[in-house]
Amino acid sequence: MGEKRGRRLVATLYDGTGELELVWFQGIGWIEKILNIGSRFRVFGKAGFFMNTPQVTHPEMELVTEENKETRNFLEPIYPSTEKLKARSMGGRQMSKFTYTLLQLLSEKDIPENIPADILEKFRLVKRFEAFINIHFPTSQEAYENAVKRIKFEELFISQLRMGLLRFKRHTFSKGLVFGKVGEYFNDFYTNHIPFELTGAQKKVLKEIRKDLGSGKQMNRLLQGDVGSGKTMVALMAMLIAADNGFQSCFMAPTEILARQHFESLKTVLANIPIKVGILTGSTKAKERRKLLKQCADGDLHIITGTHALLEDTVQFKNLGIAIVDEQHRFGVAQRAKLWKKNEINPHILVMTATPIPRTLALTAYGDLDYSIMDELPPGRIPIITVHRMEYARPQVMDFIKSEIKTGRQAYIIYPLIEESAKLDFENLMKGYEEIKAYFPEPKYYISMVHGRQKSVEKQVNMDRFVTGDTHIMVSTTVIEVGVNIPNASVMVIESAEKFGLPQLHQLRGRVGRGNEKSYCILSTKVKLSADAKQRIKIMCETNDGFKIAEKDLEIRGPGDIEGTRQSGLLNFKLANIIEDKKMLEVARQTAEKIIEEDATLSSANNLCLRNYLGSQKGKTVWSKIS
Repeated sequence: MGEKRGRRLVATLYDGTGELELVWFQGIGWIEKILNIGSRFRVFGKAGFFMNTPQVTHPEMELVTEENKETRNFLEPIYPSTEKLKARSMGGRQMSKFTYTLLQLLSEKDIPENIPADILEKFRLVKRFEAFINIHFPTSQEAYENAVKRIKFEELFISQLRMGLLRFKRHTFSKGLVFGKVGEYFNDFYTNHIPFELTGAQKKVLKEIRKDLGSGKQMNRLLQGDVGSGKTMVALMAMLIAADNGFQSCFMAPTEILARQHFESLKTVLANIPIKVGILTGSTKAKERRKLLKQCADGDLHIITGTHALLEDTVQFKNLGIAIVDEQHRFGVAQRAKLWKKNEINPHILVMTATPIPRTLALTAYGDLDYSIMDELPPGRIPIITVHRMEYARPQVMDFIKSEIKTGRQAYIIYPLIEESAKLDFENLMKGYEEIKAYFPEPKYYISMVHGRQKSVEKQVNMDRFVTGDTHIMVSTTVIEVGVNIPNASVMVIESAEKFGLPQLHQLRGRVGRGNEKSYCILSTKVKLSADAKQRIKIMCETNDGFKIAEKDLEIRGPGDIEGTRQSGLLNFKLANIIEDKKMLEVARQTAEKIIEEDATLSSANNLCLRNYLGSQKGKTVWSKIS
């Protein structure tokens, strides 16, 4: 029985044991047409209570007829729908009927097997066709779980196989420039001018890179190392090997500040070696730009550092041998692809990140790259002490900064700047700057401020004043997040720390602790925090290990939200989850590696199903090989 109550429709359903109200607020006209007193319906929905009466709002309904009156022998699937679709007779129940009808028309020929029989047997996996049927209409809970297991394994295994084959093909067939010798530039620098003893991790990675450069195959290596582990020094030494073999190098950074810092540090350490270094950014003057472009094209420049400006078509090299990309996740993959075209034979590529990548993510998003890990900090580095302070403790925090400045140290105070709230954040930055000036009045204290709205020249002047020690405090947005190296800075205060993600907090903290003195990171937050924010702050206070932090970040946020991974297209699994299914991922990787080792062409009868399946997937762009 149906009745309208204002803008809603209510019907009462009886089943012999009691009654249940069914309620609709939308699509009322269509529902009225099908509701007839005495009609029999199967009804599905989430039951609740309203004024002590059980009811279901917007239920899924199916009219019971002679054809469908028998109870079905499978679990009923639930398909998502929208109110608009439901109003056009396309609710979840209707989708279920369509899907059931379509599946009845299919056979194993339509959903062919793509995993070899021995692997199915070894891991007790059901066949692909059976999995597709039982993922929609399982005859039991066990049948459903077997279908899920099969499809998850397939997703992980095929992705690992595809990337493993890409890596194998690059190692086997890709032509690369041969850096056949380690010569005078490298040996002179290593013997006489290197500013510190290399760590064991740096030596290991350098050995891997040297092997790549001399192999005759193009290097595509991802170098991940924690903040301060010395990646830039490894990059420099790779560029010296290029120079020894008559090749040029480019060193690309995401921001002008970082590009300029790389340029200054390279110039300093190479001061006594006849290596010419240049810098090209968006703010390089026209006259200097023309000069640089000519030096590049003529081969007079050994190394050019810069920002996105290096990707422009006007930047031509005589013989680019190696391209190094710092903080690689800041660049779009299509941008990085332009580096490949800067030489007739693809240059060697070394991409670096100070945001440690968890092993599970590295296997899926970067699995076709060779990757090196530097997990050792240079000797003398003292762990940074990280503490959490509420915003009401700001006076004590400022007093602590004063005590550090008194001993000759410097401090950063960082404010968030988030796109969605940029205007408000900018106002908070300016308000904070005024408050800090009140705590630290001139002429006893001097303050630099850097933010994204400043012109490049103003930004650089303020940065330089802090670098030279002319100012005691740097007030900034996250523009200083990567690469800035001020050994004298011993305090990092992060305001509204709850607004930052774990990788960003870790990157910011890494701006201090670069000298031999004890350093501190103070995470300042409001009193009321979300559960996630509390967890992030707790992790930061417990560890300085970037790899542990990366694993925790992956657990908290999930793989789909990790910056830079969406673009690879390799994490778009329908069912598999690289966190929950970590063990299965490892098994899938080992299985794929074994197949590539034994039959890389997939030409055996056993692997023919894999070959056919991968062939049908051709045409998909795999960006990961330049990630």
